[in-house]
Amino acid sequence: MNINLYPVLRPLLFSLDAETAHHVTLKLLQLAHQLRLPSIQLPAAVNKPVTVMGLQFKNPLGLAAGLDKNGDYIDALANLGFGFIEIGTVTPRPQPGNPKPRLFRLPEHQAIINRMGFNNFGVDHLLAQVQSSAYQGILGINIGKNADTPIEDAKQDYLIGLRKSYAQASYITINISSPNTKNLRQLQQGDEIKFLLEALKQEQTLLQAEHGQYTPIAVKIAPDLNAEEIRHIADLLLSFEMDAVIATNTTISREAVQGHRYANEAGGLSGAPVLAASTYVVQGLSAELQGKLPIIAAGGIFSAEDAQQKLAAGASLLQIYSGLIYRGPQLIADILAAI
Repeated sequence: MNINLYPVLRPLLFSLDAETAHHVTLKLLQLAHQLRLPSIQLPAAVNKPVTVMGLQFKNPLGLAAGLDKNGDYIDALANLGFGFIEIGTVTPRPQPGNPKPRLFRLPEHQAIINRMGFNNFGVDHLLAQVQSSAYQGILGINIGKNADTPIEDAKQDYLIGLRKSYAQASYITINISSPNTKNLRQLQQGDEIKFLLEALKQEQTLLQAEHGQYTPIAVKIAPDLNAEEIRHIADLLLSFEMDAVIATNTTISREAVQGHRYANEAGGLSGAPVLAASTYVVQGLSAELQGKLPIIAAGGIFSAEDAQQKLAAGASLLQIYSGLIYRGPQLIADILAAI
């Protein structure tokens, strides 16, 4: 029998500062996995198979990047029932990220603000963790650029990440939408995105021949896009034959949390307040892409109803993160029971 202990643990975790609670939660999850304590976990992944990007997912619900930046907890997270797991964002070289404090909970709004800044141990550490993992499911690796790499040289960092991760990833996500690395979102605009996507597609073709396997590329975009920007990105994704789009990352808008004591903290806002904006982007992409490219929906999923809303908007797969912080593993069971 599985007992949902998260409602008991949450007040204790929320009494800690957000970043400490993040690490404590992962350590507890790891301990439960190592001690084989099924009473605080959910059954194995629900079998609701779906094929996307040429890959067969055990079910359509995945873990978004950011929770396990370094791939240190893959096997423990796999026990929660996800159909796929995305790790990272990882950069070519290790970096500490932004100064602390850099993670803030807004419980009144079921939201989180983060300005972590791609803190990670580097791609080589992450790949060593992947190799030592027993996980056999779909694993996405989310790659970004180092903070001290000039934006005009960003392409090289993404190519390094792509080359190094290619053979071990089920798919690779290009993160060009985090608001927490200076000028990164610039890569979504104008000629910047054209040059980047062209270089990545050319490299993917070379790597496919080298490794004898095709590893799909997904592009993760921001929720702060208007209809014209969505149309432009959709056209480019099709033109350069990307394999999927993830919609969306965190928002820089504070409209939904005005007046909160953390509202003016720099960083990306995630959680319930981003649901509408994120779903708007999914709908816009769906209208433009016309089924030619799959959409992975992330942003504000806190219930089975939210998940169904994303699927109805045109998503093929779903990812959660902030909802897991507020609802715990029961959210996974609720969504999988409903979709």
